[in-house]
Amino acid sequence: MFRKSHSNTLRLVILAFLIALEILLTRFLSINTPIVRIGFGFLPIAVAAILYGPIWAGAIYALGDILGMMLFPTGGAYFPGFTLSAFFVGAIYGLILHGHEVTVKRSLLASTIVAVFIHLLLNTYWLTILLGQGYLALLPVRIIKCLILIPIEGIIIPLVYNGILKKIPSINRVTN
Repeated sequence: MFRKSHSNTLRLVILAFLIALEILLTRFLSINTPIVRIGFGFLPIAVAAILYGPIWAGAIYALGDILGMMLFPTGGAYFPGFTLSAFFVGAIYGLILHGHEVTVKRSLLASTIVAVFIHLLLNTYWLTILLGQGYLALLPVRIIKCLILIPIEGIIIPLVYNGILKKIPSINRVTN
C-alpha cells in the first residue's frame, strides 16, 4: 500500500513538472508570430506520452495550454480549439510512443501525424476563425513550419528519452 501511494505521488510530481516545463518552453523559449509558433514545448508532452500513455499526455498538454494562457497570455483571447488540439497532440504521441521502443522512426511517425493533422490542418482552421484570413492564405508558412519541425522533433524525442530519461530508475519504476 505504501509503495502504491509513493508511486502515485511520484507520478503526480513528474506530471506537474512536465506541465511546468511545457509552459516554460512554450511561453518563454519559443519564437512566436501571429501564424506560427516554433519551440520545444512538444518535448515534455512526448515524455509524458512515452511514460504514461495517450490520456495522461493529452490531459497534461490541455491543462498546460489552459494554465499557460491564464498565467502568461500571449496577446489574444483564450481559444478552446487550441486546447482541443493540444489534447490530440498528447494523445497521438501516446498512441504511437507509449509501450514501444522509442526510435527515430516511431518518433518521426508521431511527429508527422501531429504536424499534418493537428498543426497544419486543425490549427490552421482555428487560425482562420481567429484571424479571419483564408485557409489557403495561411498554409504556405505553416507547411514550412511543419517541414522544419518534423525532423527536429523526430530526432530530439528519442535522443532525450533514450539518452537521458531512460537511465533514471525512479522515473522508469513509476511508469510500470
